[in-house]
Amino acid sequence: MEKVIEVERLAKKFGSFTAVDHISFEVYRGEIFGFLGANGAGKTTAMRMLCGLSKPSFGTGRVVGFDISRETEKIKSRIGYMSQKFSLYETLTVRENIRLYGGIYGMSRADIRKKMDLVLSDLGLSEERNTLVRLLPQGVKQRLAFSVATFHEPQIVFLDEPTGGVDPAVRRMFWELIYQAAANGITVFVTTHYMDEAEYCDRVSIMVDGRIEALDTPSALKQRYGVPGMQEVFYLLARKAQRKDG
Repeated sequence: MEKVIEVERLAKKFGSFTAVDHISFEVYRGEIFGFLGANGAGKTTAMRMLCGLSKPSFGTGRVVGFDISRETEKIKSRIGYMSQKFSLYETLTVRENIRLYGGIYGMSRADIRKKMDLVLSDLGLSEERNTLVRLLPQGVKQRLAFSVATFHEPQIVFLDEPTGGVDPAVRRMFWELIYQAAANGITVFVTTHYMDEAEYCDRVSIMVDGRIEALDTPSALKQRYGVPGMQEVFYLLARKAQRKDG
């Protein structure tokens, strides 16, 4: 299988504090990879390094073939990103958001116009293109945010707790988009606090105090720890945590 993320002994220190402690793993093309950990475990810091937003203190990493220390701009143009905290500009219209992000990702105006019509049609938003994003229902916003993050057809999309604060029905619809993206060859790298969502991933890693404590398929992890669900796996490992911040 084609590797799209390769990490070897990756570490990040802030003074005497080690936020990410020499982690190693690989992610493959089209995989839905769950990156889990309690608050302070170091997962957000690790994701920032993979996205080219923070330089590692030690170790090596490659994302879509580019070095995360030396080729960050090449990485940024080939990935998508969506978070719970910020994904769309609510004071801009649907069309303006799509144009903005298409431009940020280096797409031509002609390509943006062509792709926009297809995306809006798929989302059922062709008649809402001039509607302010803040006026859209939450579920529609989530779907639009994901479509914007993958608008330029990236090789990987990073999702940082994308379904936080939304109801279960919206979360289920959102995961249908994730499955569709993975089926189209986009690798999905997702952090989540919802352990039922961890069950949907092809593989899951669980970080504790900056280290990867476990990495395997959900079924293999449940079998290894002799528990019925990922919630129980997570609790067993998270209880080992010694630190509170990271």
